[in-house]
Amino acid sequence: MTFDDLVKRTASWLDGSGDLSTLVISSRVRLARNLPFSKFAHLASEAEKEQIITCIVAANAKGVPLSYFDATVLDASQRALLVERHLISPALEKGTGPRGILVNEQEDLSVMVNEEDHLRIQVMQSGFQVDEAWTAARCAEADLARELSFAFSEKWGYLTACPSNTGTGMRASILIHLPGLVLTQEMEGVIRGVTQMGFVVRGLYGEGSDVSGNLFQVSNQITLGRTELEILEALDKVTRQLIQCEQNARDTLMGDIRSQIEDKVWWAFGILSHARLLSSQEFMNLSSAVRLGIGLELFDSIEVGTLNELMVRTKPYHLQNQVGRQLDSPERDRVRADMARRRMAELGNP
Repeated sequence: MTFDDLVKRTASWLDGSGDLSTLVISSRVRLARNLPFSKFAHLASEAEKEQIITCIVAANAKGVPLSYFDATVLDASQRALLVERHLISPALEKGTGPRGILVNEQEDLSVMVNEEDHLRIQVMQSGFQVDEAWTAARCAEADLARELSFAFSEKWGYLTACPSNTGTGMRASILIHLPGLVLTQEMEGVIRGVTQMGFVVRGLYGEGSDVSGNLFQVSNQITLGRTELEILEALDKVTRQLIQCEQNARDTLMGDIRSQIEDKVWWAFGILSHARLLSSQEFMNLSSAVRLGIGLELFDSIEVGTLNELMVRTKPYHLQNQVGRQLDSPERDRVRADMARRRMAELGNP
């Protein structure tokens, strides 16, 4: 698979097919692992990093083959595009030295190489499918473990570059849409409650990113002292509580200010259908309102998969890749609006 092949496809986790997909956009499980023969990536020499890549790519070739993209060969815009697709982290994008990513054609399985750890196995599934993501991640790890051994301590578990990942080395997360809690101004209290349960709430791209489009990433803070199943059970509990809180907030809004909410939803659809300029933030806010409308069953023909795909396709580096040249901000706003307008027109009368 070439880089152009990857860009043309839409990742399977964006298709909106999973459970509770009008609320939970995606579920992710990430496993941090390190090889025992080398220093952690931030301490390893370039020669050691090259050896790590060679070992991991060779091990991958003997299992279900994934395509390897060398981050040092990709240019800055291509690396940024992979961040927009949630395939690599900003740390790998902006890092130095030998590093890269293995990814399958569906983009639901990827392995970052020489980011913070030697390997970061990541599985993403559409909707609320954390258990399925965990099963797939465990299978991917087992495939690699046939050829590789991982740094492990009987006392501490899997050894990782950051102590917060030591233990299971697992981060399980969901990306969830919570506009009701934001509109009823309950989100701050909900975040405090989630934090007290051992979870962290972040923006669309995880640590260090801002909240956009009322999308929140919720993931476990603790990997040491809990088994993988305990982490998954806790995330399931937190997610279901968040969903109930969001549903309650939506019921309140539709009971108290139904006309205003419906106006907000249809106004957003109208703007997406007719705008000539749209900033990235404007698009995310408008698509959040339309996504809310889908959840409230105000539309017949709009599916969350369409909004999920546009969420990625309207990002700056995807737009540049589509046009084939660098775009300044006004040009991006025009191309983004053109794309949104075309997709809304394809839906007909919702």
